[in-house]
Amino acid sequence: MECRPGCGMCCIAPSISQPLPGMPEGKKAGEYCFNLDPKTLNCRIWEQHNYPEFCRGFKPDRDFCGDNREQAQQILTFLEDSTKP
Repeated sequence: MECRPGCGMCCIAPSISQPLPGMPEGKKAGEYCFNLDPKTLNCRIWEQHNYPEFCRGFKPDRDFCGDNREQAQQILTFLEDSTKP
């Protein structure tokens, strides 16, 4: 599956505890990543040297992304909520 243009839910829905460029403390669930362009919803550092390993490990998959952005938000939010300590 190819990454869906204009989605960005993998950069919004999950919490990330690792430092990210521009976000040294990571990010909270539901918070836009600093590196996500709010107009295009594309990552500004995609495939650059400082693109985080955490992000490299996330591959688009129908199980996570669904058929549209709304489904991706529902799925990723559910997974985030169900894996909270």
